[in-house]
Amino acid sequence: QVQLVESGGGLVQAGGSLRLSCAASGRTSSSYAMGWFRQAPGKEREFVADINWSGGGRTYNGVSVKGRFTISRDNAKNTAYLQMNSLKPEDTAVYYCAASQGLGGLGYPPQYWGQGTQVTVSS
Repeated sequence: QVQLVESGGGLVQAGGSLRLSCAASGRTSSSYAMGWFRQAPGKEREFVADINWSGGGRTYNGVSVKGRFTISRDNAKNTAYLQMNSLKPEDTAVYYCAASQGLGGLGYPPQYWGQGTQVTVSS
């Protein structure tokens, strides 16, 4: 089992930046992909980005976030990050960290989920 705890959410004005963190604990000695999903009120949960164990493979939701969001990870700290720049009101959502064991990407559905952190972007 892998437990995930997100942090870094909050309220920001449009055009601003936030960095989300996701700390993993538990079975972190084996390789695992990490990533982010988000869910806005009244909408389905959508994929944002993921990163493989080595950090060499990253995938983004090209329609919504590519060019503005950057995913990274620090395996020594068992932590993944989502740097969000040029935020828009439509980025408002609960952001969920996710993880799946293995060397590839997250896959769907991911094996593990965090509890989520709220991001609110005001216009």
